[in-house]
Amino acid sequence: MRVAIAGLGLIGGSFAKAIKARTDHYVSGYDTDRAVAERALDDGAVDSCGAEFFSLCDMALVALYPSESADFILKTAPTMKRGAIIVDLCGVKRYLFSRLDGHISTSGVVFIGGHPMAGREASGYGASQDSLFHGASMILTPPHGTPEDKLLAAQSFFLSLGFSNITLTTPERHDEMIAFTSQLAHVVSSAYALCPLSENFNGFSAGSFGDMTRVAKLNEHMWAELFLLNSDMLTVQIDALMDNLEKYRSYIASRDCATLTKMLMDGRLAKERLEKRERAQ
Repeated sequence: MRVAIAGLGLIGGSFAKAIKARTDHYVSGYDTDRAVAERALDDGAVDSCGAEFFSLCDMALVALYPSESADFILKTAPTMKRGAIIVDLCGVKRYLFSRLDGHISTSGVVFIGGHPMAGREASGYGASQDSLFHGASMILTPPHGTPEDKLLAAQSFFLSLGFSNITLTTPERHDEMIAFTSQLAHVVSSAYALCPLSENFNGFSAGSFGDMTRVAKLNEHMWAELFLLNSDMLTVQIDALMDNLEKYRSYIASRDCATLTKMLMDGRLAKERLEKRERAQ
């Protein structure tokens, strides 16, 4: 296929590299920073660079911030050939669907929402890797009425890049689960890193401090947009966490050993169930 990628940061750059490493597809890349696109060209991650290639491609991947993704798709879809597949790769889905509703189907382009469950603490093209998606899950949120052959083609394409499985879901379910599994974790990590004693952790951690603060090293502009576009779902998860933290605080402050031990046991058993489920997959 001829594949075009908009945005050559961590995700878009990694897709370009994975496609070139694992397939024979022709890849064209576009980035608003021309130097980034030229670096990808020099690296062999793309075969050409420029926005004009989107009118010729069979599949387009849009790896931009949510608002930029919507703007780019609305502008580009009418110029693409009929039957081409366009997949956004950003971390919220209801927003994209609300922006694109009624605008894409008339162009003859097949839009499918997408979200790769992979990332790194670093951002930008320099952090991109052709192995980033190895063993990862790819979430797809196909609109109602998506042609089956196009959905199957998209699934086959992503599996060819190293993803281990495809998760099909709705935009609403996606945003609810991502609020819990991803966004909440980044909020907690950032909040923990901001605690006063964090500056003095050297020599006092066996690794748990590093584990808890790992994803605090984030792209604040992108994550702020993701949090706000999913604020209703995310605040529900923050409230649930705060409720559990308040319980822990109460049991510890009152020295209620029995109840505290029971809650810690419940947490351990919950983690063990998660690990058992992961091994079964």
